Amino acid sequence: MKAFLVAGDRSGSGKTSITLALSALLSTRRTVQTFKVGMDYIDPSYLAGVTGRPCRNLDGYVMSPAENRAVFAHGCRGAEIAVVEGVRGLFEGAEALSDLGSTAAIAKLLDLPVVLVVNARSITRSAAAIVRGFQGFESGIDIRGVIANNVTGSRHREKVVSAIEHYCGIPVLGAIPRSPEMELSMRHLGLVPYREGREQEEFRARIEAVKRVVAGNVDLEALLSIAREIEPPVEDEAVFAAPEEPDVRIGVALDEAFNFYYADLFDVLASLGAEAVPFSPIHGRLPEADGYIIGGGYPEVFGAELEANTAMREGLLEVSRNGTPIYAECGGLIYLTERMVLKAGFGGREREESCDLVGVFQGETRMPARRMLGYVVGRSAAESPVGEAGFRGHEFHYSSVDLAPGTRYAYRLSRGSGIRGGLDGAVRDRTIASYTHLHPVASRGMFAHFVDACREG
Repeated sequence: MKAFLVAGDRSGSGKTSITLALSALLSTRRTVQTFKVGMDYIDPSYLAGVTGRPCRNLDGYVMSPAENRAVFAHGCRGAEIAVVEGVRGLFEGAEALSDLGSTAAIAKLLDLPVVLVVNARSITRSAAAIVRGFQGFESGIDIRGVIANNVTGSRHREKVVSAIEHYCGIPVLGAIPRSPEMELSMRHLGLVPYREGREQEEFRARIEAVKRVVAGNVDLEALLSIAREIEPPVEDEAVFAAPEEPDVRIGVALDEAFNFYYADLFDVLASLGAEAVPFSPIHGRLPEADGYIIGGGYPEVFGAELEANTAMREGLLEVSRNGTPIYAECGGLIYLTERMVLKAGFGGREREESCDLVGVFQGETRMPARRMLGYVVGRSAAESPVGEAGFRGHEFHYSSVDLAPGTRYAYRLSRGSGIRGGLDGAVRDRTIASYTHLHPVASRGMFAHFVDACREG
């Protein structure tokens, strides 16, 4: 199979739109498996949407080298081309003086050739200097080609292409004109997720526009010629091998409001003997299950609909009080508070609005608040529904959760803010809810403990 990685020279280089279009175009002729570097839910939802295969996340900070290789091998099953989208600039990571958590670290770990997307707006010869700097910055990175973005006119294109190819000795695979068609729908936490039904028609129209632009300005055959031919990776059965029959049912909230899940979650649950049963807190009723998972998403966009489903809210409160294990992250944490308050001006609101939520935890959520984005490092307590373990994850939110005094917290963070000053993982009965997002492969032991708690119940 062939494989390559698309990296940017910086955030905002245009690599997301370009990777999306390349994946969509290549999918018309071959089976494409996509990957996203970094802890991100939204870009993967787009990449999965255009390829028809779940996009997998890779991250050198949260996951070990062996875990990243396992995810890559598992995702590549049955694929002919692997396309990896980087995060931020090629060398950006968790630290200033190492490649920890960077796109570059993943490129080296998996020995992938790099296609560098350069924002060429208002520069010509300097684009070559940027590429040369990236080529010489760190050994072990194989930059095979360049895509210049935000090019204006044939003369600009000619100068950028000739400068890069002359000074850097690698081909310019394409030059993308500056165009509003290359922009994707945005919201306060980034791109609008693909799963939202009301957004899918607009998504498809935008993707078709982006595909037309990229198809007319990138040489796909030249791109495939610089991709590396690799042997299909060997899977690590210890991570994903599933038993023959599941013996526990876990309801997983999955709809427009809650859809921030890593694709590996469902495979890890299956490998632990759990059947994932999707349900919709907006539209459906609570299914019978031995436990429940409520992931992140945008409950603030669907507050009225979530409030209106009284049977769902009452059902979740009842099973929580009865001791059924519930695991919730970020949007799920918000949903389990008593109410959500949306301030005037947020989302174009003329006045403050509020809606009632589940009420497992005494307290409320307010939006907007200070934007929090970054890795977290912590440890969970032995008595928590996920057991005692050290973990790495990330948080990404635009809200604050104010819980009642006396609330118990199972997580102590050495990096990250959590719900309150480094405390996260609010616990009541056998329900745990946090701002921390965990990757199911890196935190497999914690998910195994949760599944066991569901099984025991």
